[in-house]
Amino acid sequence: QVQLVESGGGSVQAGGSLRLSCAAFGYTYSGNCMGWFRQAPGKEREGVAAIYIGGGSTYYADSVKGRFTISQDNAKNTVYLQMNSLKPEDTAMYYCAADFHLRGYCVTVQAEFGYWGQGTQVTVSS
Repeated sequence: QVQLVESGGGSVQAGGSLRLSCAAFGYTYSGNCMGWFRQAPGKEREGVAAIYIGGGSTYYADSVKGRFTISQDNAKNTVYLQMNSLKPEDTAMYYCAADFHLRGYCVTVQAEFGYWGQGTQVTVSS
């Protein structure tokens, strides 16, 4: 059983930083993709970032490029999302997800991700 657990969310003022963590249990990720998605009230869930486990290639939504960084710690079986220069528009519930299609690259299409965490709330005040 694959379980993903997010942590690190909270409230921060605009311009501040947060680091989200996604710990994986029941599986050692290798050759798959890990992604971060977010959903704000009244909006659809959108892809934020993804990382190819093994190759290290990363992918970002245009709205977060230059501000967010996705990374991995294989020893801890954990994926991180470092969020800098946060804006009120970044306020959302953030979800970690795993894609096991093993295609050799990543996409931020949520239908491709079969496992999801419970989410962690990020609130950015102006």
